[in-house]
Amino acid sequence: MRKTGEEQGVRWLQVMASILLGGLLSLAVCLVVLLLCAVGISNGWLGEASMDQLAIAACVLGGFSGGVLTVKRCGSRALLAGLAAGGAFFLLLLAGGLLFFPESACVDQGGLGLLSGCLCGGAAAGLLCARPKRKRRRR
Repeated sequence: MRKTGEEQGVRWLQVMASILLGGLLSLAVCLVVLLLCAVGISNGWLGEASMDQLAIAACVLGGFSGGVLTVKRCGSRALLAGLAAGGAFFLLLLAGGLLFFPESACVDQGGLGLLSGCLCGGAAAGLLCARPKRKRRRR
C-alpha cells in the first residue's frame, strides 16, 4: 500500500528533526569532551602537542552519540541516518567556527580531520546500532 504525499511529508519531517537533534547532541557531547580535555591540558595531565588528536577524538565521540540518537529515532537506513547526523554535526561546527572565528576558517587548519571524525562517528553508530533484519519466510 502506497503512502500518500502527506504521510511521506510527515515522515520526512520526523527524519529531519531526528537528524537535527542528533547533530545538536553531538555538538553538546563534543563540547563537554573538549572541556574535559582542556582541564587535562591545563593541569598538565595531557600534553599540548596532542590537541589536534584530542579534538578529532572528541568529534568521533560526539558524532557517535548523536548518530546513536538519530538511528534509534529513525529506525530504518541506519548507516545513512548516522552519516546524516555526523554531517549535521560538522555543519554545526563549521557554522560556529565561521561565526566566532571568521578570519581563520580554512580547510588547512584541521577541517578535513574534523569532517572525517564527525562522519566516522556517525557511521560507526549507524553500523553498530542498526536493528537486525528480519528473515523472510518463503511461502
